[in-house]
Amino acid sequence: MQFNPYGGTAAQLAVALVNAGPAAPPDALDEVLATYDYRPADEVDLAEARELTRWADRLRDVFAETDVTRRVDLVNELLAAVAAPPYISQHDGRAPHFHYAEHDAPLVHRVTAYTAGGLAHALCDDPHRIGRCDRPGCGTVFVDTSRNGRRRFCSTRCANSAHVADHRRRRQER
Repeated sequence: MQFNPYGGTAAQLAVALVNAGPAAPPDALDEVLATYDYRPADEVDLAEARELTRWADRLRDVFAETDVTRRVDLVNELLAAVAAPPYISQHDGRAPHFHYAEHDAPLVHRVTAYTAGGLAHALCDDPHRIGRCDRPGCGTVFVDTSRNGRRRFCSTRCANSAHVADHRRRRQER
């Protein structure tokens, strides 16, 4: 499946923010932003880290929801929270690309608009590709970019653990 930049990188940034955890320190969030080539003017400070982790909690709800209609409602709420007219930008020598917040807006607003837009695009491409790991006890979220779109686990390790547990349970039932 081919995602546009918002459905791809922006959705993956949303995943990374959620998976960073509810108390991610500023330096961890700096690393997350750098990993997804998001270049804030300054390092993330403590107040911004708190706002971003609150935002990640809202994003987490989208991944946890399995009903498509409710998931759409949640993403629409996110979009409404960061509403701004989209425009095309060419900053830092980059090719033309969409922005949903002014490039000089505060970091938190830019990141929230970017991730809300990314989840919206991913949801519109295929609402079933936004998910949470099926292994009991694992809360890791993901956007399924696999060819067949049938991903159930966040990693091979979680898939193997779940399959081994299922195998042991079936053997005990015999």
